[in-house]
Amino acid sequence: MKTLFAVALIFLSWNVNASIDSLVHKRVVYKVADTSSLHLDIFYAPEALKQKNNTALVFIHGGGWAYGSPSEFFGACRRYAKAGVITFSIQYRLSKDAKGNVPVAGITPVECVKDARSAMRWVREHAREFSIDPQKIVVGGQSAGGHLSYATAYIDQHNEATDNLKVSPMPNAIISFSGTTNCMEAWCDMLLGEKRSQIWSISPAHNLKKGMPPTIAFHGEEDNVVPLWTIQFFKRDTEKFGNHFELITYEGRKHYLGAGNKTYSNLFDEEIMEKTDDFLRRYGFLK
Repeated sequence: MKTLFAVALIFLSWNVNASIDSLVHKRVVYKVADTSSLHLDIFYAPEALKQKNNTALVFIHGGGWAYGSPSEFFGACRRYAKAGVITFSIQYRLSKDAKGNVPVAGITPVECVKDARSAMRWVREHAREFSIDPQKIVVGGQSAGGHLSYATAYIDQHNEATDNLKVSPMPNAIISFSGTTNCMEAWCDMLLGEKRSQIWSISPAHNLKKGMPPTIAFHGEEDNVVPLWTIQFFKRDTEKFGNHFELITYEGRKHYLGAGNKTYSNLFDEEIMEKTDDFLRRYGFLK
């Protein structure tokens, strides 16, 4: 009896690789960096694997490259998985140790960029496993996660040595929630430490080019972390290269666009999700 009870407890506590509200939640390691095994949380409806040409939606959490968790996007992952999308939430290296000290030597926003690009390559390499169309991989992120989303497209020079460089990390569309585009600010400079001279190389605003994926950005007019004007300048400048960039602003809202919304960890609300749906439909990523 005791053995059966122990087995039952283990089963109940194991929420990964389990069915949640008719969805499958899997966790896989996409990369081993230094001594860290980095994982992707994957959500999908079992029937989606029977379809062809699925869309993948990859989310990257924020937290100033030192804080945050992939779980912040689980609500959004489940929402889109129920709509037939294969969804992912990325874990990446954070510049914080087990005691909460920031920064950690050797882990900087440069490493975060490498991890985001590695994760996108993993998704594209494993597209067939999830019946994903390799040309229908969308990335979305909040705050620093927004920066990393842009970095999968705009930043070319930082790649993990173990990556298969023949596989492109380029998303087919970008979604930004209060995302950072210009890294020329004190916090990023501090985290870079000895690599501070590389700050230009990871800043999307300083690595503009043509042929970038269509992008939608949501931003609060009172954002006190990522000033709205930095996004307005980025929109202006990237559009000069012929890139499509939509900016939706919210009067009175600050950095957390969905303040009070527990389902989406304060990142956004259902209205923003519906506008995201519209964007995805217009580009053929959502039915």
